Amino acid sequence: MPFVNTRLVKEVIADDPAGKKAAIAAQVTAAITGVTGLTNNDVWIVFEEVAARDWFVGQTDVETRRGKG
Repeated sequence: MPFVNTRLVKEVIADDPAGKKAAIAAQVTAAITGVTGLTNNDVWIVFEEVAARDWFVGQTDVETRRGKG
């Protein structure tokens, strides 16, 4: 049973979190089932939202890199 843990900067999906998560889950599920032959119910997807100020690239947080910090 594939388990997909997807971490996102929460501000990226802030305008429609439920809709964007559903779209991502549908496409990830389709990719996995298409290759493996498993069913949709065999694929588990978990989303973790991380604030831009808590996600770093090197020594700089994403909020600052985007010019919002």
